[in-house]
Amino acid sequence: MSAAKLLIVEDDEGLCGQYRWAFPGLKPVITHRRAQALAALAKERPGVVVLDLGLPPDPDGVSEGFATLEEILRAAPATKVILATGANERENALRAVAAGAYDFYEKPIDIAVLRGIVDRAMRLYELEAENKRLAEAAAQSPLPRIITAAEPMLKICRDIEKLATANVPVLLLGESGTGKEALARALHDLGPRAKGPFIALNCGAIPENLLESELFGHERGAFTGAVKQTIGKIEMAHLGTLFLDEIGDLPHPLQVKLLRVLQDQVVERIGGRQRIQVDVRIVSATNQGIEAEVAAGRFRGDLFYRLNSVTLRIPPLRAREGDAVLLARYFLHRFNGEFHRNVRGLSEAAVAALAAHDWPGNVRELENRVKRAVVMNETRLIEPADLELAEPVSAGSDDGEPSLDLRAARSRAEREVIERALARSGGNLSHAAQLLGVSRTTLYGLLRTHGLDASLPDGAAQDITENR
Repeated sequence: MSAAKLLIVEDDEGLCGQYRWAFPGLKPVITHRRAQALAALAKERPGVVVLDLGLPPDPDGVSEGFATLEEILRAAPATKVILATGANERENALRAVAAGAYDFYEKPIDIAVLRGIVDRAMRLYELEAENKRLAEAAAQSPLPRIITAAEPMLKICRDIEKLATANVPVLLLGESGTGKEALARALHDLGPRAKGPFIALNCGAIPENLLESELFGHERGAFTGAVKQTIGKIEMAHLGTLFLDEIGDLPHPLQVKLLRVLQDQVVERIGGRQRIQVDVRIVSATNQGIEAEVAAGRFRGDLFYRLNSVTLRIPPLRAREGDAVLLARYFLHRFNGEFHRNVRGLSEAAVAALAAHDWPGNVRELENRVKRAVVMNETRLIEPADLELAEPVSAGSDDGEPSLDLRAARSRAEREVIERALARSGGNLSHAAQLLGVSRTTLYGLLRTHGLDASLPDGAAQDITENR
């Protein structure tokens, strides 16, 4: 993999010499003026820019630096720009952050401090880029409303595409929350009935004494309370698709009537004598072991064989490797827009927790957990606690030892050092920042990243808001 690119805009040749070797693992691109910087930005597409505010032709002022910042952010809004300012130029630094800069540091530079700021900015850039890529990939999913990259689910999508043009009943078997209705809609939308109605009915959600009327309709006066003629769901689905969810809950007397519809495509309303011809494709679904229901005599075998000309077994989310994280990122992107939030992504611990969870409620459970996390999140990075999931112990290890993943190890070490600095400083953030060798602005960002809470000194809360 090629090294990530770092654009440096600095007119001091001595500093440029230091910058060339200061960032192992990155590819520095050195420029000295605004025009050079913008040309390199367009050509190299760097994730992070280190920009000196004092650029020629205004090396003693900040007008050229601010103009360069504005043009960089206009051309590449996702780029993280880190400003270099002179000592005692806090007002300019805060103005730059308010204008869209990611962070700032004061000269004379401390390479270790700057390296830490650049590293975090690059990680954030890559995280946001990955979230954007996954959101775009989700939008290009094989079927509408189906987000997957797992082979078992991709096979189901391919089967749906094949069956969409075949006018045969389809039975979808799968646990609750696996997306059976979305697949039924895809069968409808991709086939010749797409311009007709798609009518859905949950057989388990309607009382038995009302279900017959819902399915077949009734004439006025057919029973007490029947004050007008009502069209049933089967009739409403004429020239379209009728989706019967939880078909296993259909009462035995109605199973006989539904069998007649499948055989003859004819409906009789309750209290009516007219036989009404319909043209309906029936797609049914259940989360029950319907074969066992047939064997026990609770579900008619002849109806079962009529309904399952083709049977598709939908895999649960726990059997779709990688899809929990893919879907979580998709939902995060969607709910960010829906609720006008700016949650930036999932922490490594959250990714591990998502992958480890068994998901008994499948995609519906995942969607609800991510929605709650986006609405309630205060750190701008989702952690396992936001999802109400347990943080996996020794993720990535089978022997109870901590994960050997380098990124996770760095994160653990960084958090431990920050906690020790906070303890030694008695919660004084200015002192803790000095111990860590970082700016207070950088420390605030680290606290958010690791979900740490500390008693802020007077004025610190304002600093966080100003530097956000």
